[in-house]
Amino acid sequence: MPKPIHPDLPTGQTIHHWKVDEFVQYARSRGWYFFMITIGLIFVLYGIFSNNFLFSLIIILTGIILFVHSRQEPMPLPFQIAELGVIVGKRFYHYDELKSFYLVYQPPEVKTLFFETKNPLRPHLRVSLYDVNPLQVRDTLRQFLTEDLDHTEEPLSDMIARHWRIL
Repeated sequence: MPKPIHPDLPTGQTIHHWKVDEFVQYARSRGWYFFMITIGLIFVLYGIFSNNFLFSLIIILTGIILFVHSRQEPMPLPFQIAELGVIVGKRFYHYDELKSFYLVYQPPEVKTLFFETKNPLRPHLRVSLYDVNPLQVRDTLRQFLTEDLDHTEEPLSDMIARHWRIL
């Protein structure tokens, strides 16, 4: 469980730091909105005609959440790799809470650092690299964590979200 940052919390010296966005904000065209609204309406009508009103309600609520989320600007969060763990925003993840890390670097679309956590409710932590040198980050993290070389692609959920420009 990550700890909230406070002045007495020992984190060690900062080795790397940069700003990351709270979430990825995708550029969406009118055509994207038209397509998603059409698909949503088809699902809602299917739910109504099949007497599955809960399904229709879930689709409507999902559409509202996506719309509200698309109108928010992501907050920039500080990210730090320190001697005792990583800091994301106001949360400190000690290296003992993390299983491993891996990099997915396929510019220009994907430049991401992933941390596998030991928490089953939050299986991975995603951090965008932007213009940070991935080789330096990798060399630093190898001192503290094992690198998972089996993961060469981003998780399927992130791939779908990026492809469909959702969350």
